[in-house]
Amino acid sequence: MSYTNILSEEKNGITTITVNRPNKLNALNKETIKELHDAFKEANKDKNVKVIIVTGSGDKAFVAGADISEFAEFSIEKGSKLAAKGQKLLFDYIENLSKPVIAAVNGFALGGGLELAMACHFRIASDNAKMGLPEVSLGVIPGYGGTQRLPNLVGKGRAMEMIMTAGMINADQALSYGLVNHVTTQEALMSFCESIALKISRNSSVAISAAIKAINAYNIDGVNGYKVEINEFGNCFGTDDFIEGTTAFLQKRKANFPGK
Repeated sequence: MSYTNILSEEKNGITTITVNRPNKLNALNKETIKELHDAFKEANKDKNVKVIIVTGSGDKAFVAGADISEFAEFSIEKGSKLAAKGQKLLFDYIENLSKPVIAAVNGFALGGGLELAMACHFRIASDNAKMGLPEVSLGVIPGYGGTQRLPNLVGKGRAMEMIMTAGMINADQALSYGLVNHVTTQEALMSFCESIALKISRNSSVAISAAIKAINAYNIDGVNGYKVEINEFGNCFGTDDFIEGTTAFLQKRKANFPGK
């Protein structure tokens, strides 16, 4: 599939999706959000793909926000629809994807860019990364899940401060807050992400999908996460991956998971 604003490449079971609007600091517009959805959907369907990495082109930005020119004149109704559609089409979609998604944050991740990174299953940042949700400086609030995911990752107090000051934090602060898992040099960022992706890809993709579902249940109102875990744990016993994993362990060899 060909795209206008993104690049998608698969290698060694890892699909790397790159937002490719460097002249706009990779800002998200409606077309880019749709293309990202399509690329994630394709990667998720590909049986050869075990892990997805998302990043931004160039050396300045992961995604520096949303394209403000697209919604500057919106009404209340249009604004609400924009947020609802974007959350469903991309941000919630990524969070609930059955394959693990790593955000390689290479530079500015602001507004919708940080929301995109937070929708991923975890984040790795380059040492030049800057992150923030500056929406209140424009008279609006984050609309792609930022007010919900940020406090879950960094705590309510820090989220309140970040959102209300509209300020940015650097990579080391993001690491200390728990917003990112690791910080590396910009030059080593992608190889570092790929090394983690390869470690993940050696494990059972079926079990990983079940783990994602169980972990995400922690944040769903009215859902008993422990019960989801019990159900997913039980379901694993009916998979070929479980048979292979336990057999390999007992035979003292490396497992070769069939992914089913």
